Amino acid sequence: MPATANFKKSLLPLEKMRLLLAEAKKNYAQAEPFPHIYFDDFFANNIVERVLEEFPGENDIDWIKYYDGHQKKLANENEQNIGLFSRHLLYSLNSSLFLKFLEELTGITNLISDPSFRGGGLHSIYRGGKLGVHADFNKHERYGLDRRLNLLLYLNKDWREEYGGHIELWDRDMKECVRSYLPKFNRVVIFTTTSASFHGHPEPLSCPEHMNRKSLALYYYTNGRPEEEIEECHSTVFKLRPDEKAEGKLMLKAKKVFRRWSKLFNK
Repeated sequence: MPATANFKKSLLPLEKMRLLLAEAKKNYAQAEPFPHIYFDDFFANNIVERVLEEFPGENDIDWIKYYDGHQKKLANENEQNIGLFSRHLLYSLNSSLFLKFLEELTGITNLISDPSFRGGGLHSIYRGGKLGVHADFNKHERYGLDRRLNLLLYLNKDWREEYGGHIELWDRDMKECVRSYLPKFNRVVIFTTTSASFHGHPEPLSCPEHMNRKSLALYYYTNGRPEEEIEECHSTVFKLRPDEKAEGKLMLKAKKVFRRWSKLFNK
């Protein structure tokens, strides 16, 4: 069968989206610490399997490296580095059909998708990596639009609780983690983004060396936002948890050297 045959039908689970909407919109609005929801097995497994097959390794593409006291991760928003099937799924999630679903789910109208995948696309985190608790940038630097929603699709098969990597949702005062979700295969997490929607996975991953935490990330925008949510334009704002200290550059450099030497001697 030609590879293009699978592109003739929508990759979106249209019937499932229709059936779950009534209950899901209630759960979304009532969720704490800020509106959010997760769906397990949202897509047909064969779709997510194909995306996983295309996911690039650590040295396969020119990843953007985020490495500082708050985070240690790889990201790619360059469409040319994303596999053809994965691009088709991303386009589907940016489509007017899916935007309508998101609007009904979240109550946020006039959503706009981002064809440039700014800050999104592919995310990859290896053993020892992390993403500190933070609020996302609130304005698209190119379009000047207001960031309103995040969608994450996790691609991690056989991911165990002890590996960590749970996405944590924290209260606005950064006193406690209110919800956390394991980044397991074919799990979708959607949440409202404001300057107080603090989230991340701040504990370093403890998965085996050959594994990594993989995800697709898409962000959605509007032209303007409710008055009570308006803040000055800001980039990512990291927050420390109670009793947490940010790592200094010297410690980060030492850890990076140690990881390289460990790989060399374990070959």
